[in-house]
Amino acid sequence: MRRTATGLLVVMAGLFGLARWMEPAYPAWSFVRAFAEAAMVGGMADWFAVTALFRHPLGIPIPHTAIIPNNKDRIAETLARFLRENFLTPIIVSRRMQRIDVAGAVGRFLADPVPGGRLRKGAGRLLADALEALDPERLGTMVRGGLVAQLRRLEVAPLIGQALAAAMTDGRHRPIIDTMILWADRTLDANQVLIRESVAKRAGSLLRWTGLDERLANAILDALHKLLAEMAADPDHPVRAKSEEGMAELAHRLQHDPELRAKVEHAKEEILDNPAISLWWQGVWEQARAGLLRAARSPDTAVAGFIGDGLRQLGDTLQREPRLAHTINRFARRATVGITTGYGDQIVRVVSETVRRWDTETLTGRLEQTVGRDLQYIRINGTLVGGLVGLLIHTFDTLI
Repeated sequence: MRRTATGLLVVMAGLFGLARWMEPAYPAWSFVRAFAEAAMVGGMADWFAVTALFRHPLGIPIPHTAIIPNNKDRIAETLARFLRENFLTPIIVSRRMQRIDVAGAVGRFLADPVPGGRLRKGAGRLLADALEALDPERLGTMVRGGLVAQLRRLEVAPLIGQALAAAMTDGRHRPIIDTMILWADRTLDANQVLIRESVAKRAGSLLRWTGLDERLANAILDALHKLLAEMAADPDHPVRAKSEEGMAELAHRLQHDPELRAKVEHAKEEILDNPAISLWWQGVWEQARAGLLRAARSPDTAVAGFIGDGLRQLGDTLQREPRLAHTINRFARRATVGITTGYGDQIVRVVSETVRRWDTETLTGRLEQTVGRDLQYIRINGTLVGGLVGLLIHTFDTLI
């Protein structure tokens, strides 16, 4: 584009020379001469203006030229301030994030990841390198410490109570009761001998002599088996209703009974302080780390197994459940706004300091590569517009 603009200026100079030579014999060439003369003026003026942005024209240190190199630091400050005031304010970021469906994008990616995608492979290599570079024991201790600290600050009793109440509202507690009934029936079968011995010990000598203790034990076992069978078959069985009342009361107490909440917190602290938990966590961490390394080294294999099925199911859920998507999007928006508020100044400082560290030639070259093509169009337009203006002035002067 620079050669084109310069070539057009040379053409206008040649056209001016030709018009001056032809004008004495053919007066109409005066219009061509006026056009070419004004075009040269316009082209030279715009060449000077464009060149003055980046360097001294012809190497002559004319005042107010080489504007960008001479004002590099001020440009860095202005650019950083522009980014801070127009892009990294909490209001602008929040408004922008409201239009971004983070949950939907993640859901679509998890539900249908691009086969062999560079993003997945690159992220896998980065994760594997990071895991291998860090000290496994120290990293595991850090992760465990972070989890334990979060658990100590978290009061679990109200959460358990809310989860139990929500499960009962949706009827998701019934499989738990069914499982308990099945467990009770199997436990009864496994301990028939113990029950018979207990009945025999408590029965009188007369009952044992007549053998009625055995019949009594059989009757007790049959009654219990029948009760459990009726409870399993009838969701509205009175005993099940009593169990549900007990669960509802437990859910309420977990949320509102200070004494029970204190007991749960005490039990939680004892569990967290138990040395066996540390040993258990170390084993879990080693298995998790090994699994993460395998998945990171072979992301295609990871997304093809049960992990992939789980991720795809999670992706479908993110797309189908508007409440979950709304929660995730709100969290992403708040997190982004928080990062902007807390680190916006550091971000723009990186921009300004990076521009300051650039040498003059680097800054000039990068800006010229970015906008240079459009600036050469300015030269071309200046040449043509200047020629047309000169032609218009000459025509007006001739007519008058």
